[in-house]
Amino acid sequence: MNPSSLTGKTILVTGAAKRIGRGIALRLAEEGARVAIHYHHSEAEARRTAEECGGAELFRANLESVPEIQRMFGDVEQRLGHLDGLVNNAARFTRVDPLEITEKDWDFIHSVNLKAVFFCCQQAARIMKRQGDGRIVNISSLGGIRPWAEHAHYCTSKAGVIMLTRALSKAFAPEITVNSVAPGVIPFEDIDQRGKRMIENTPAQRGGTPAEVAEAVVYFLKASNFITGQILTVDGGLSQK
Repeated sequence: MNPSSLTGKTILVTGAAKRIGRGIALRLAEEGARVAIHYHHSEAEARRTAEECGGAELFRANLESVPEIQRMFGDVEQRLGHLDGLVNNAARFTRVDPLEITEKDWDFIHSVNLKAVFFCCQQAARIMKRQGDGRIVNISSLGGIRPWAEHAHYCTSKAGVIMLTRALSKAFAPEITVNSVAPGVIPFEDIDQRGKRMIENTPAQRGGTPAEVAEAVVYFLKASNFITGQILTVDGGLSQK
């Protein structure tokens, strides 16, 4: 990839229908990228995001299923011809006392937050290796860096994304870079009291925005292959407290 421009580059964003994924997709469209939007259940929102991205292609897949992941990447290559970038944004978030976590609770989080991220990276890298280059950005979380008592399963999944990013940056080099953006509190309408307290403790004295997360994603997508295996925390300084 030309590190100075995303114009004309095909970039798949998972979970792009809403929230942070939507913000990333919109920013990539502004950068001139050819955005591919993945969604599972949120079809109406995905279609609206696709329209706002100038008529982006839509790809539906249940990321709990490796065969569906494989099919999606086959569809991307068939319909769009190539794949220059992947942003692994899709994730789940639940709050459960660790003494009450069941196997179902654990798998609900890890099947999408970590397992799917690996297999999406794998499928993307196979295409990118044939092309000769590519960029992968995994969205992790402040929760993968700082422990949260009632989110042990979530924190573990996001810490796994960070280590996976580092391992794959070595495995896929030099053609493909693999980096991660770790957002702090990005408030939406359903923010709870715990999230509000975290914002109060943030040195920047506010929550972040999807656009600010997208800015970090764009940085990695444009960067040279000398920047790989890195974690950029976008949290207003909260991880430093």
